[in-house]
Amino acid sequence: MGAQLVALCIDAHDPLLLARFWSGLLGWERAEDQGDGVALVPADDTGFRIRFLPSEAQKVRQNQMHFDLTSASPEAQKETVARALELGGRYHDVGQGPEATHVVLADPEGNEFCVIAAGNVFLAECGFIGALASDGSQEVGYFWGRALDWPLVWDQDQETAIRSPHGGPKITWGGPPVTPKNGRNRLRFDLAVAESSQQTETDRLVSLGATWVGVGPGSGEVLMLDPDGNEFSLWPAAR
Repeated sequence: MGAQLVALCIDAHDPLLLARFWSGLLGWERAEDQGDGVALVPADDTGFRIRFLPSEAQKVRQNQMHFDLTSASPEAQKETVARALELGGRYHDVGQGPEATHVVLADPEGNEFCVIAAGNVFLAECGFIGALASDGSQEVGYFWGRALDWPLVWDQDQETAIRSPHGGPKITWGGPPVTPKNGRNRLRFDLAVAESSQQTETDRLVSLGATWVGVGPGSGEVLMLDPDGNEFSLWPAAR
């Protein structure tokens, strides 16, 4: 068994504040987490937690990843937007223009997300979190498909997407041009593997195109970069 995606980590000045926002928006419950972080457990087939980790770093650019939330109807899209605003979100301009059918919002710390209009064919079989949309190359999409053993569900015009065989959101990469990386990503993946297999899995990920960075501050954490230079961590599953 190879590495499993167990969490999406989000840096936060106030982890509890962001956890309350996203819990209210997604309907997920809080759970115990390591250290000073706050975790949310999925109430659907998403398959990974969201972990909010304390950080003093300032947000200086658009995030490399963001959620695309689906809508069953035009009324549902309006209801999701209204709920996000009531919880402390706000409208956000990323250059989408007045003709866009999706609504771009930001959470209380400025992390972007989209509420997609009803009838989106690409996300039709997905749940409320339709996609984790990422800025990235075709190569990195191939890497993550092999790393997680998730099949490609889209590979066209250098845009790629993968999805777990068990369902949940798609992870997409928009292809070139990829925005130059400037500092550590606020959103990052946590992977887990059996402790006895951690070195073997580290070597496998490197052979697929990842870069080993070092040992992290967490017990057993291995810090790595994907082929686009995005940070992720590999943990022993028993932690």
